[in-house]
Amino acid sequence: MNKLDSSLSISASEAKAIGKRIWINECGGTVEGLTSWNKGEYFASLGIGHFIWYHRIKRGPYEESFPSLVRYLVSKGVNVPEFIFNKHCPWETREDFVKAKNSPQMIELRNLLFSTIPLQTEFILLRLENALPKMVSAISIKNRSKVQSNFYKLTRTAKGKYALMDYINFKGEGTKASERYNGQGWGMLQVLEAMNPNTEHRNASKEFALAAEKVLIRRVRNAPRDESIWLKGWQNRLKTYH
Repeated sequence: MNKLDSSLSISASEAKAIGKRIWINECGGTVEGLTSWNKGEYFASLGIGHFIWYHRIKRGPYEESFPSLVRYLVSKGVNVPEFIFNKHCPWETREDFVKAKNSPQMIELRNLLFSTIPLQTEFILLRLENALPKMVSAISIKNRSKVQSNFYKLTRTAKGKYALMDYINFKGEGTKASERYNGQGWGMLQVLEAMNPNTEHRNASKEFALAAEKVLIRRVRNAPRDESIWLKGWQNRLKTYH
């Protein structure tokens, strides 16, 4: 198979390389990193994309993507452990999650995630494909052509496709009202809006990275708590788009 099942043109070799890069970005390229719960957070981060899975007691403003991934895996014929069909993450706190690091359930979950890395890459691609209509409908008519133009410039190169797939997985689409500080978002939509519309497609991934850096600096400035500790890591990640 030369192309993945998506209307966005991407070769299987491109998808493999992009999936590996996202895995490195999110998990350090390790199997253990496929099941994570970061300090200071109240949700599990799973798979190459650190897809969010909330416990039923505490949910948050960020989009919960792990249940959607599970449904996608099932649609592709993957046998998913029964406990993962649970609507909510079975571990309530990070402490519970860490204690269960070598439990049968965690090992089963980790094995599932390791064995489905190509499908997780497809899932991210499909999320990207579905994002453009959502972004366009969320903004004024006068800004739509700019966003669409910048999006399609990026899809014309392998580096641009990687930037889009990584960023939507990294910071989301930018369409949720709950993902705002002082009314300003930090998702892919906001980055596409911030890009120079006159950029040529061959330079689009670098321009996307520069625009993303401005958007994320603005996020840190607007944040209700100090997020500056994350900024250097975010900037290093954006450099991989150049």
